[in-house]
This record gives sequence, C-alpha cells and structure tokens, in this order.
Amino acid sequence: MLQETASRAPYVAARPASQRRARVRLARNALSYAILGLLSCVMALPLFWMLSTSLKTYRNVYAFPPQWIPNPVAWENYAEALSVVPFPLYFRNTMLIAVLVMAGNLVTCAVVAYGFARLNAPGKNLLFSILLSTMMLPGQVTLIPVYILFQRLGWVNTFAPLIVPSWFAHSAFSIFLFRQFFMSIPHELTDAAKIDGANHFVILSRIIVPLSKPVVATLGVFTFMGVWNDFFHPLIYLQDQSKFTLALGLLSLISAAREAGAGGEAWNLLMAGSAMVIAPMVVVFFFAQRYFIEGITLTGLKG
Repeated sequence: MLQETASRAPYVAARPASQRRARVRLARNALSYAILGLLSCVMALPLFWMLSTSLKTYRNVYAFPPQWIPNPVAWENYAEALSVVPFPLYFRNTMLIAVLVMAGNLVTCAVVAYGFARLNAPGKNLLFSILLSTMMLPGQVTLIPVYILFQRLGWVNTFAPLIVPSWFAHSAFSIFLFRQFFMSIPHELTDAAKIDGANHFVILSRIIVPLSKPVVATLGVFTFMGVWNDFFHPLIYLQDQSKFTLALGLLSLISAAREAGAGGEAWNLLMAGSAMVIAPMVVVFFFAQRYFIEGITLTGLKG
C-alpha cells in the first residue's frame, strides 16, 4: 500500500503544476483577446462615426455634444446623395476599370512570375532583383514622362491609362507574390506533366494556377481595392465628368450638394456617399477573407 502511494506521488504533485500552467495560459489568452478587442473597437470607431453621420440631419451633424446614435434617423440622406451626384454612372465606370485591371494584373503577372519561379535562364536572379528594385521608385518620379506618353497617344480623358498598363505586368509586388507561391508548389507535379508532353502554358493554366487559389484571391482583393480607392490617377487622366470614378464623385459631392441647395458643408451627404462606396469592398473582403489570409501566410509575408 505504501509502495503504491509512493508511486502515485509524482503524478499528484504534477497535477497542481499543470493546473497552474493552464490557469496562466487561460489568463494570458483572456488578456490577449481583451487587448485585441479593444484595438478592434478603436479601429472600428471611424467606420461607426461615418455610418452615424450618414444618418444624421444637417443640423445634428454639428450638434455638441456629438450624437453617436442619430435621432432622428435620416435615411433620406442616401437617396439625396444619389440624386445630387450620378453615383450609378460612377459605380459603373469604377467597376469596369477595377475588373479589367484585376484581370490584366492576374493574367500577365502570373505568366511573368512563372518564368521567374520555374524556368532556368542565365541572369534570372539579377533580373528579378532589378524588378524588385523598381518597387522603391516613387510613382511621382515617372508621373510627368508617363503623362506625356499617354497624351501623345491620345489616351488622356479615356480609361486607357488606367487599364492598359495592367496588361503588361506592371506590378512588381504581384509578380513577387506569385513567384513566392509558385516556388512552394512541388516540382514533381510539373515534371510529371512534362513527361506527359505538357508545355509551359498547359502547366501554368492547368496545374500551377488551380493550386494557387489563395494567392490569386489575395492579389485579386489587393488589386480590386487599390483601383476602387484610387483617387490620384483618375484625377490626373480623367477630365469629363461622365468618365469619373467613385473617388472623384465623392470629391464633387459637397460642392454639388451646396449648389443643389443643401447648404454649408454637407458632411451627412458625404458620409452617406462614402458608406455606399466602401460597401462593395466590405462584401468582397467578406467572401474572400479565407483565401486572402491563407495567401498572405503562405507567401512569406507573415510576421
């Protein structure tokens, strides 16, 4: 009996230690979740204030102390914003540009990245280093010569300067992300395809790309969001209001609302327009977030 008790003593002594470690781990996790929750609330505060302001009357926008919950709720702000500025037209222009740019960026950058990841050629690594170095060159440096080039081509005040460059693999970041993911795919798959007589186009389209859904979704979201929120390039190249994008539409919303008789700085209409502009981005990220997060973690960008 004494021998059995002595043999069980280490397990009895180890139990409080394991329980103590479990309590420490639970407390650490609870603290981490509390900090993350607090930071999430801080990050979501501007979004909540935008939605709150979009539902306020003009007088309540400037009320002090500020109203977090609008009273009364002015749903008509959204209808008025749509009537003051032709958002459906701007939405169609932005969607057309975003879809074409996203398609061109994914197709051409995937082809270039496949060459860097799978083909053997002298100087390949040097060319890739030069490609990455272009990411350190600010776009403002090449703005004037590029504008002069597009002007001589007769592309100013058209969608061409915003769409055509994406079909020539102009994004070094997209090429880098594709290359990193392609290099993680086992070479045995492509070697087996080569034995069966598949060329590089077949290998890329039927083997590499179907296995690269996470990085395709990631770059698709990145590209779509970048074009959707782009203000600078449409401001430079678009002059006719019938070709404006949503970013330029928001710029003209306040002045248009003032001319329509809204008076003052119509921040409630601007916030209503902003809410309608970011809504598609929220929907796109909601449906693509699983592939988006997986693509980032699998391409070496995680911390």
